[in-house]
Amino acid sequence: MSTSLETPLETPPRGRFEWSELDRRAVDVARALAVDAVETAGHGHPGTAMSLAPAAYLLFQRLLRHDPADPAWAGRDRFVLSCGHSSLTLYTQLYLSGYGLELDDLKALRTAGSLTPAHPEYGHTPGVETTTGPLGQGFGNAVGMAMAARRERGLFDPDAAPGASPFDHTVWVFASDGDLEEGISHEAGSLAGHQRLGNLVVLYDDNHISIEDDTQIAQSEDVLARFAAYGWHVQQVDWTGNGAYEEDVPALYGALAAARAETGRPSLVALRTVIGWPSPGKQNTGKIHGAALGAAEAAATKAAMGLDPEVAFQMPADVLAHARQVTERARDDRAVWEKRYRDWRAACPERAAEFDRISARELPEGWAAALPVFEPGTEVATRKASGEVLGALASVLPELWGGSADLAESNNTTMKGEPSFVPEERATAAFPGHPYGRTLHFGIREHAMGAILNGIALHGGTRPYGGTFLVFSDYMRPAVRLAAMMRLPVTYVWTHDSIGLGEDGPTHQPVEHLWSLRSIPGLDVVRPADANETAVAWRTVLEHADRPAGLCLSRQSLPVLDRSPDSGVESAEGTARGGYILAEASGGIPEAILIATGSEVHIALDARRILQRDGVPTRVVSMPCLEWFDEQGQEYRDRVLPPALRARVSVEAGSVIGWHALVGDAGHTVGLDRFGASASYRQLYEQYGFTAERVAAAARASVTRQRDARRRDADRDGRLANPLRRGLA
Repeated sequence: MSTSLETPLETPPRGRFEWSELDRRAVDVARALAVDAVETAGHGHPGTAMSLAPAAYLLFQRLLRHDPADPAWAGRDRFVLSCGHSSLTLYTQLYLSGYGLELDDLKALRTAGSLTPAHPEYGHTPGVETTTGPLGQGFGNAVGMAMAARRERGLFDPDAAPGASPFDHTVWVFASDGDLEEGISHEAGSLAGHQRLGNLVVLYDDNHISIEDDTQIAQSEDVLARFAAYGWHVQQVDWTGNGAYEEDVPALYGALAAARAETGRPSLVALRTVIGWPSPGKQNTGKIHGAALGAAEAAATKAAMGLDPEVAFQMPADVLAHARQVTERARDDRAVWEKRYRDWRAACPERAAEFDRISARELPEGWAAALPVFEPGTEVATRKASGEVLGALASVLPELWGGSADLAESNNTTMKGEPSFVPEERATAAFPGHPYGRTLHFGIREHAMGAILNGIALHGGTRPYGGTFLVFSDYMRPAVRLAAMMRLPVTYVWTHDSIGLGEDGPTHQPVEHLWSLRSIPGLDVVRPADANETAVAWRTVLEHADRPAGLCLSRQSLPVLDRSPDSGVESAEGTARGGYILAEASGGIPEAILIATGSEVHIALDARRILQRDGVPTRVVSMPCLEWFDEQGQEYRDRVLPPALRARVSVEAGSVIGWHALVGDAGHTVGLDRFGASASYRQLYEQYGFTAERVAAAARASVTRQRDARRRDADRDGRLANPLRRGLA
C-alpha cells in the first residue's frame, strides 16, 4: 500500500510495470546469498539485506541509470548505501547486475583482501560510490552529490531544458533508521530541502529495529513529518498495512518513479519493512540485525523461500541470466545519453574541453600566475590573504567553489562578485544568487558540511572547499577522516587557529586541534606563516588531487615578511616542501634551530635576532606542513634539520604533544597544554609565554642540554675506548 502526505504526482500505470516470477526468484536468491555470506564469515549484518532485497533489485533492474560494464560512466545515476553495515544489499546487486563481482567474492565477505569488505569502500569495489560505515555520512555525501550535479550542469550546460542535458541524473540513497537518527541527517536533510534538490531520492528503510531491538526504546518522532517540514516530497509505502506482510513491489515502483519525477524538491520514500523477512524465527528482531542466523535458522529461511535448505550460495542459471539482462537496458540508456553528449560536445567545444580537463583533475596551464603577491612591511591576517587568493583564482579555476558554515565574513571564503548557490527565491540582499551559483552557504551545519564536501568531490566535475573556525573542526572530524580514507581533494579553510583569536575565549580557542588533525593519516594540515606562504600553500593544496588538506589560518594580522635578496629571509616557495630554512644562522653554522609554524614564525625570527646578538648562531625553520615535509627526501630533511644538531625549539600556539619527535631529547617545546582565556591576543601571547624572550631562553637551555649530552657521550666513548675501563662501562 502506498500513501502520500500530499497530493501525489502522476505515477506510471500499474499495467506498464512487470514483475515476473524470475524477478521474485532473483530477490529470494539475493536474500539467501546474504544469509550464506554472513554464515560463512561468522559475523555480519544479514537482516536489512534480506528485507531490502526487493527494493535494491527493483532499483538496479528498473530505475537506476547505470552501466555495469563502466561503473565510472559520467552519465550514470549515483547510488549511495548510507546504511553501510548492510553492505550485502549492494554487493548482491553488483553481482547480479554484472559489475564483476562473483560468487567467490560473496563467499569472501569480510575477509582480508576481498572485494567485499564489511562496509563498502570507495575505490576498492567497482560500483561503490562512497565509503560508508558511520551512519548518516552517506546521506550527507548524497546531498553533496546532488549539489555537485546541479553546479556541474550550471558550468557546462545551463541552458538545456529540464531533463535534456547529459548532466541531468538522479542521486539515489538507501538510508536506515540509524542514518536518520544521527544528527548529521538533520543538518543535511534541512539543507537539501532548502536547496530544493529535486535530483535527490532517499528510500528510508523504516523497519523499526536497531541493535537494541525495537527502536521505540529510543525514538518516537514522526520522521515523515520532519522531512515534510524540511520541504521534502514525502511518500510512504507500508508492506505491513494489510495486517499481513505483503511485498507490494509495484507500489514501491510507483512511489520511486514519482519521487524521480519530482524535480522541485528532494524526495523521501519511507518503506515499512520487516527486517530479516522471511526468517521464521528471527524476523523483526534485533538479533538478525547484526549477527548470523545460525545453521538451523538459515536452513529454515531458505526452505520458506522454496530454496534447497542444505545448499549454500545457490545461483540458478536462469535467474542469473535474467538479472544480467539489465545490461541490455544499460546499453539502451547509454545510447540515448551518448547521442545527447555528442551533440552537446559539438555545440559547446570550449565547455567540452573544460569538462575534460576538470574530469581528469588537471589544472589549466599558467593558472598559478593569478595568485597574488603580498608586499612586505604590511600586516595581513592569513585568513584575509586566503580570501584574496580565492578571489584571484575565481576566473581561472571555474571548478573551485565553496563557502562557509555561516562564517563567511570571518573565514573570508566568499569569492567577490560570485553569485550564491541557492534557489532564486531564497537569495538575499547580501547574497544574490541562483541555482547554478558558486558561493555555498552551509548554515550552521559543520557536521553536514564535511560530508557534503566529500559528496561534491566524489561526484566529480568540481572541486570544493568549506570554512569554519578551527575549533569546530571537531564537528567535522568523522567526514574529514573519511575524506582522508578516500583520498578526496577537499580543502578545509579553518580560521581562528589559536589563542590569537583573543576575546572569544577558551571555548573558541583551539589548543589540541592541530595535533589531533595531524594524527589523521592522509590529511595535510597547513599553517602558513604569512600572506605569501598562504598563497603558496593554496597553490600546493590545489596541485594535490589525491588528498584533503586543512588550511589553518590566523584571525590576527601577521607581518608580511621581507623576503628580498638582502633580507636574509628565504622565498615563500619553500612552503611547498612543508618545511624550509627561512633564516640561516650567521656564518651558516647554527648552534640552535627554532622550528615554528603560522603566527609564531615572526616570534621565532625575533628570538633569532636576540640569540645572534648574544653570540648564538640560530637557524629558523618555517614548518607550515609536516606532512609535506615528511614527503621530502631524507637528504633534504637532514639539510633542514641536521641530525647532529640537537639544540632545537618548537614554537606553536597549541599542544606540544607531537613536537617531541622533532626536537628530541635535548630540545624544548614552547606551546600550550592548557585552555586559553578571554583577553586580547597580545595579552594572551604574553601571558602564555609566546614571546621572543622566552623562545630565546628555551634555545639557550637547549644549547646547554646539547653540550651536556655531548660531554656525556664523549666521556662514555672515552671509557669504552680504554681497555681497562670497558668492564666498568
